[in-house]
Amino acid sequence: MSSALDTLCAVSIKHRTHEVLNDRWGGGAIGVAVDVILVTLIVANIIAFVLETEPTIGNAYADAFRLFESVSIVAFTIEYLVRLWSCTSDPHNARPLVGRLRWSLSPMALIDLAAIAPFYLAFVGLDLRAMRVLRLVKMLRLAKLGRYTAAINLLAKVLGERKSELLAVFSMATVVVLLSSIGMYYAERVHQPDEFGSVPRAMLWTITNLTPLSATLARPATPVGLGLSVVVAIVGVGVIAMPTGIIGAGFVEHIRKRRTEALCPHCGKPV
Repeated sequence: MSSALDTLCAVSIKHRTHEVLNDRWGGGAIGVAVDVILVTLIVANIIAFVLETEPTIGNAYADAFRLFESVSIVAFTIEYLVRLWSCTSDPHNARPLVGRLRWSLSPMALIDLAAIAPFYLAFVGLDLRAMRVLRLVKMLRLAKLGRYTAAINLLAKVLGERKSELLAVFSMATVVVLLSSIGMYYAERVHQPDEFGSVPRAMLWTITNLTPLSATLARPATPVGLGLSVVVAIVGVGVIAMPTGIIGAGFVEHIRKRRTEALCPHCGKPV
């Protein structure tokens, strides 16, 4: 009897832990508190990483940065292990071995592992500290305050529904870049071999002029090159505007649907 109660208690604790870490609403006040602590720690780590790259700051507070990094890694390691332990409360991962293996190979679990791996890999001579930036991605999962997750889900839905149109625009942009780069290569390669001496170099110029980038200061010197630059500049306006319009229209459509759908007065979900 005592053994059965102990087992039931352990299952209950595991289920509650899983709710706190993963359930948007079931975590309750404890879940919100855990999220706030973890998100704060994640943001603090990103700020510390950025500041540490400045030599005057990094050298002056090197010991403090190392201590903060060690404390953070302990916290993130405990979080990862607790998630791994409690993941079997999810029906999809109910089998102890297979379920934990399936969870550990999920995208967010891999990001969790990548966030702590650089610290431990440093002991074997590998410096992958820049991978700590991946901790910022965890905020997408940890910010379970409703509107953030809803916004991300909405963006994913819009991109999924409009993928055909976006793919068509991307294909057209690829053709424009390729043709313009080949044209600039033949028009300018003799006069400016450093900037247009190959199609990939000309491609850098084309992409720079199609987008608001400024990766190159090269300027065409031939009449054909100047003419192509005008065409690329005009086409670039459409290349940038079309995907923006497609995604914007998708957002407007979803917002209108939400306003016209009947919502349950209790849970707020469509009925």
